[in-house]
Amino acid sequence: MPATTLHERLFKIDTHIDTPTASLLKAGWDFAAQHDFAADGTQCDLPRMAGNIDALVFAVYTTQAARTPAGFALAHDGAVRAFDRTHEVIRQNSAHCGLALTAADGPRLKEAGRHALYLSIENGYSLGLDAGQVAKFHARGMRMLGFTHMLNNDLADSSTDPRGAEWGGLSPLGREVAAECNRLGVVLDASHASDAALRDLLAISRAPVVLSHSGCRAVCDHPRNIGDELLRALAAQGGVLQMNALPVAVVPAPEDGRTAALAAYLLRLKDAVLTPELQATLGAEWHRLDTLYPNPPATLDDYVAHVVHGVEVAGIDHVGIGCDFDGGGGVTGLNDVSDYPNLTQALVARGFTEADLAKLWGGNTLRVMRACEQAAG
Repeated sequence: MPATTLHERLFKIDTHIDTPTASLLKAGWDFAAQHDFAADGTQCDLPRMAGNIDALVFAVYTTQAARTPAGFALAHDGAVRAFDRTHEVIRQNSAHCGLALTAADGPRLKEAGRHALYLSIENGYSLGLDAGQVAKFHARGMRMLGFTHMLNNDLADSSTDPRGAEWGGLSPLGREVAAECNRLGVVLDASHASDAALRDLLAISRAPVVLSHSGCRAVCDHPRNIGDELLRALAAQGGVLQMNALPVAVVPAPEDGRTAALAAYLLRLKDAVLTPELQATLGAEWHRLDTLYPNPPATLDDYVAHVVHGVEVAGIDHVGIGCDFDGGGGVTGLNDVSDYPNLTQALVARGFTEADLAKLWGGNTLRVMRACEQAAG
């Protein structure tokens, strides 16, 4: 059977894509129109999704900044605006996509010829200091919550904060938030969180945990990635590692000053209140650093190496796909949503069966979603 035919038949979900904040909030940007990465840097729209992916977890990302009332208010309001805009875009394109709220909604929408869009939060900073915000965002459709981003916050330690650990894992508030997610059936996402925070989540959660966009540390020694021991623990609890296509987490990057420059940039954020003017300044600075320290060259074969290692360590039931498109992810051969068939073809060439691919592409993630739903209450 041709790999393209197999790809079309599988139910396919990518668990982390930053389109809501990267694209949908841009004035005049049309989700229904076909865009080109070379022209505008975007990696997802409806025309490019067609025939290539069935479901996406749209992540509402918030930059970690000042942990003050003003900082929390801006972060919260920005997340609400992104959720509202995403709902508006889904309504405008309802013939082609629909909001997914349960595990069953994804395959149901595929059967109806529509794309399923799940919603998540990347960085619990947008919750402020109130675990009750979980329920409020759940009511807006949030079904997955990523606890941290690149700096520590009031929920947990990040894997990349230059200052090191603050809480030694989860904070007391982070434990409250995890319990609230369990109560509501929200999937706990430990991508970006420290190893200790992941261990805490595994210890206290009554449902499986995921890493929606991470990789294997044994393949690329990056703090964002997971080591084999923790990967086995994640699998033993029923969780899933969804593989990230962020180049610096796919292949080792040369130590050319990038780490120190990024640390300095992050520490500028820690006390910042992200007004639109400051966001523009910081965006320009990020672009300068990205140009000065470009991503290492990474390919689809490099990405597949993470999938193969993850399956070898955790088993075929505990690996999935989460490329981090529109958030920095993308390697040669897998650089936007139209490239997903290339991944299926590469995995078939490595000996993965249809049953294997059904688990990798969607079955494992749906199983976790169902388990979270069943554990709720």
